[in-house]
Amino acid sequence: MSKRTVADVVLSPSLMCTDLLSLSDSVRELEEIGVDALHIDLIDSTFSPSMPLGLEVIRQLREKTNLDFDIHIMSMNNEWFIKQALDIGVRRVSFHYETSLHPDRLVNLIKKQKVEAGIALNPATSLRSLDYLLSSLDYVLLMLINPGFASNKDEQQVPYAEDKVRHLHARIAEAGTHTAIQVDGRVSFATIPGLVAAGASNLVLGSTGLFFRGATLMENKSQLNEKIAAGLAQRAKGGVACEL
Repeated sequence: MSKRTVADVVLSPSLMCTDLLSLSDSVRELEEIGVDALHIDLIDSTFSPSMPLGLEVIRQLREKTNLDFDIHIMSMNNEWFIKQALDIGVRRVSFHYETSLHPDRLVNLIKKQKVEAGIALNPATSLRSLDYLLSSLDYVLLMLINPGFASNKDEQQVPYAEDKVRHLHARIAEAGTHTAIQVDGRVSFATIPGLVAAGASNLVLGSTGLFFRGATLMENKSQLNEKIAAGLAQRAKGGVACEL
């Protein structure tokens, strides 16, 4: 396998962790420091008790930035939100397996529009749910905390986070696909090295990482890059294939 670098790991800051009252300015700052995509949670308030961003805000934001939109749907009505997201213009869309009667049909709906398709799994959802889906997915989003309010500082990343990433990475290698692993939930300076070493290649960044208070976005990004580099070094040393 070819050697991978920090630049190969996708940085996806969570839009809900920006200053929502100055959204255009916040996004402009992210453009200036250099990130890969905006991670945008579309939440219906039933699947998760939060509703930070409306569709109209996202539509207007699409006109203000060229950054890729990475949409994470957290809803009991996936198909409706998928169609709305596709209409806005996005790079990738993920939806939750737990609320999908026909996940393969939804994957096909997304890919038909030349958009990357992903499935999101809650922390305790088994990887076996992907057995018949993995070959058709561009990425899998592993939630490392249970969906809820981003401001809930007390909730910790599940203790089996690294193991789940490692097990998924092994399944992907066994299947021979190029499916990426996205991780979301307390993806912090402390947890990034282990997650990247285990196989994560797309990091959703929030208040414990890029938006950590007490430093600038650029300073935080520099520290993130150091942690990613440490994780890649661990992965290479541990013999895990660096296939991102």
